[in-house]
Amino acid sequence: MYLATFDKPGVNILVSENEYEGVTRAAGDLALDFGRVLGTNGTVQNDTSATIADHSAVIIAGSIGSSNIIDELVASGKINVSGVQGKWESYIQQVVLEPVSGIKEALVIAGSDKRGTIYGMYAISENIGVSPWYWWANVPSKTRKGVWVRRDPGIIQGPPSVRYRGVFINDEGELISWAKGKFAQAASGGYFTADFYEPIFELLLRLKANYLWPGMKQKEAFYKDDPGKGNGVIADTYGIVMGTSHHEPSARAYYEQKDGDLVGAWDWSTNEANVSQFMDYGINRAKDWETIFTMGMRGDGDTVSPTLTAPELEVIIQRQQEMIQNHTGRLEEIPQVWTLYKEVGKYWQAGMNVSDLVTLMWTDDNYGNLLRVPLANETSRRGGHGIYYHFGYVGSPRSYIWMNTNQLVKAWEQLHYAFEREVRQIWIANVQDLKPYEVPMNFFLDMAYDMSSFTSPNSTAEWYERWAAREFGSGAAKTTAQVYTSFGRLAYRRKWEMLSLSPFPFSTTKYDEAFGILQEWDDLAELAQSAHDSLPASNKVVYLELVLTPVLAGRAFTRFFTYQALAQLYQMQSRTSTNNMAAMAVDAFDTDTAVRDTYDALWDGKFAGFMSAPHYVYPPQEYPPRGDNMPSLTYINDTSTVGNDSYFLGLAVQGTSSAASFGDTVWLRSVDPYMPPSEQRWLDVYTRINGTFTYHLKSNVSYVGVSNSSGELKAPGNLSDIRSILTIDWEEAPPGLSWAAIEVTGNETKPLPSVITAILPINKTTIPSSFNGFVESNGVVSIEAAGFTSAESKNDVSYLEIPDYGRTASGVKLWPVTAASQEPLTGPKLTYTIYTFTNTTKARLSFVFGATLNLDPLRPLKFAYALDSDSAVTKQIIGNYSGGSTPTGWSSAVIANSYSATEDIALLAGEHTLSLWLLEPGVLVQKIWFDLGGKLASYLGPPASFRAA
Repeated sequence: MYLATFDKPGVNILVSENEYEGVTRAAGDLALDFGRVLGTNGTVQNDTSATIADHSAVIIAGSIGSSNIIDELVASGKINVSGVQGKWESYIQQVVLEPVSGIKEALVIAGSDKRGTIYGMYAISENIGVSPWYWWANVPSKTRKGVWVRRDPGIIQGPPSVRYRGVFINDEGELISWAKGKFAQAASGGYFTADFYEPIFELLLRLKANYLWPGMKQKEAFYKDDPGKGNGVIADTYGIVMGTSHHEPSARAYYEQKDGDLVGAWDWSTNEANVSQFMDYGINRAKDWETIFTMGMRGDGDTVSPTLTAPELEVIIQRQQEMIQNHTGRLEEIPQVWTLYKEVGKYWQAGMNVSDLVTLMWTDDNYGNLLRVPLANETSRRGGHGIYYHFGYVGSPRSYIWMNTNQLVKAWEQLHYAFEREVRQIWIANVQDLKPYEVPMNFFLDMAYDMSSFTSPNSTAEWYERWAAREFGSGAAKTTAQVYTSFGRLAYRRKWEMLSLSPFPFSTTKYDEAFGILQEWDDLAELAQSAHDSLPASNKVVYLELVLTPVLAGRAFTRFFTYQALAQLYQMQSRTSTNNMAAMAVDAFDTDTAVRDTYDALWDGKFAGFMSAPHYVYPPQEYPPRGDNMPSLTYINDTSTVGNDSYFLGLAVQGTSSAASFGDTVWLRSVDPYMPPSEQRWLDVYTRINGTFTYHLKSNVSYVGVSNSSGELKAPGNLSDIRSILTIDWEEAPPGLSWAAIEVTGNETKPLPSVITAILPINKTTIPSSFNGFVESNGVVSIEAAGFTSAESKNDVSYLEIPDYGRTASGVKLWPVTAASQEPLTGPKLTYTIYTFTNTTKARLSFVFGATLNLDPLRPLKFAYALDSDSAVTKQIIGNYSGGSTPTGWSSAVIANSYSATEDIALLAGEHTLSLWLLEPGVLVQKIWFDLGGKLASYLGPPASFRAA
């Protein structure tokens, strides 16, 4: 069916006069969307006059039971709505011939309710090429010559997977600053007026959300901030269900307490009558609008109450329900939610009796790890269960509000688990200032709307590609998915705000870890830049905004702290290049500023300020600094007199922070044929004083190659250091253990030792030709979890790899997530095969797990392992905890984004099999290593070992 073309009159959208105002308003958006795509706006009309008949393209949109036109089509049998009628937020799209007199055919959108119709219209908008982010990110619409729709059975879109889906605008310092420059101040003093909220409401509906917790941290009060239009009235008109945050009961904002609306203290035990009156007013005010009433209460200002008890909370919730019944007469129809945030969980754990009309809202730990899901005996509640999930947070152990550093595959794993455990009534995500949290917000809401597209571990990567194709076109979609996947892994390793914690986490000496991470960021920036450069001009700016900016910012931030740490190391080694490292840190700091300034200039400053959250220097506590001041850097003040100026050359050895000069002998770590592919041995020759010097490196054996074996070093400048890579010709090397000496000389003329000697142990080991598995090198066997030799399936339970999960490669967990607790021997197991050369009674076996918590307090996270034919050993990963608290070691776990478990073992040289049982679906293993005496201290652990096929 022809719908519209650029050279003909715009599509006519027919909406009944008795339709919901919100549907008519959304029809106006659809009409404008046709203009964005075709150049000619559509027209919205309310009757079937001859004017419509003159148009060759018609859309009829309406809600069943609230649209005369739709109801007539149903009554005449021209549309069949049995698949959606009476269901929540559902719709059909169908081409109908001669729907009404004078119209040959029309695309009919029939919604089961108001939002069903609205979603049906916005689905058309998205399909013709208008992004939900056309305003909030300036995503350009895809221009077309025409739009057609197939004459087929049409589309039936059933109810969303989660009933209420929304976001919480929180800690909104940048958002309120931005709003001050965009919107007129209300008489109440606030800037979050209806004019501010209208584009947010529209965005939520385009993203098929229906629920909002409004901003409340910057003295906003949603129902008071616009006494003119009225925020509550506008929200209801749009079709947005309003709530208030987890600590603001009865539809009253926190700052209403502080504005004099509450007489006395926010304390039930001492001020019950006034607190009750305050709550009652809020319920009465919101009674005529769609509202989910927050129940219960916390202490003043989102803190722990020093006096509140579980029996008092029972009374408070009962009293609030009485207020709802008194003002609406429909208690059982009015949604209510009690958020078990932080200490509030302990009240529920104490055995409270709470009406099952109330939705129990479970929460994460503020870092994306769910604290709890419903127990089997809790899932039958009429009010169901919800999730309050964080993509940003202000609090302990360290706030993270600058931009999105969340790994979405981790969010998928947690949210999918919750959904399968019957958490399906309410999902709400804390998205801080909304920008720059567009990607996780969109992902979260898409999951909540249609979980059928998120049932496999590949769902996140597939979503990235769909999202990128919509925003930038299909040409760069695959590359963009790769960019965001890699970005999630790099950002997940350690939130950027925590890089300033001392000591610097990434090792500047062991396993070349810091250098490797810098290279990963460089590779990612290059990939993102290439995708950006491949796009048409119309898409480049939005790509810079949504993709390239976070990548460049993350790289600059990581580079600053890495170069800061390298400057400290180089100063210890007396390198003249210390100041070069400090200069590179300054450059990274300036780049960070430039990235922000470039972002602020986009779209003539439309979104200026959203990237301005301070993020560099945190005070000892967890809260953000007041501004970005450059942290201190290490310098060498006079590089002409560093140490003894006779020793003008220095030598640094891979794997250690120590350094040598003329007359010294140093040792490298040994090499063998089974070193991890990512490992190298190198020597850094460098200047200790300013000047121009020659150097020479020479091996005393022919089978050790030395790169950059001679040349000239100059200081000051960028030619003061040279890295020499050592390589081995294993065909020529003798069997067993041997040594090579690499002599370093320079243009020394004084009567002093003029040679530095580096000794390289060479251990030519061999394994049986039939062996298949991981091989020891330098006293370590390191395995990525997905490197199992075999993975069993038993009792309809198996193992599943989650690609790109965690800090290095992927994760492995039990599947399905609804599986019962497993036991060693009877449950499915993973096996890993290793070969060792070391005999030791003091080996250590370590497992790295995701930072998941005990999601079911009756089923704490456990695993079991066995070596060879030994009996299985069962271990609990984290200690027991309850009532919204967190376990011992939680702070360290969220900083590192992982839990670790280490066991003392004995091993003889030879082939071994490790058997591993994950005993709960919440257990997710990322990495395993055997330390036979050679493991070095690092953040990510030893690199993956060589695997013999």
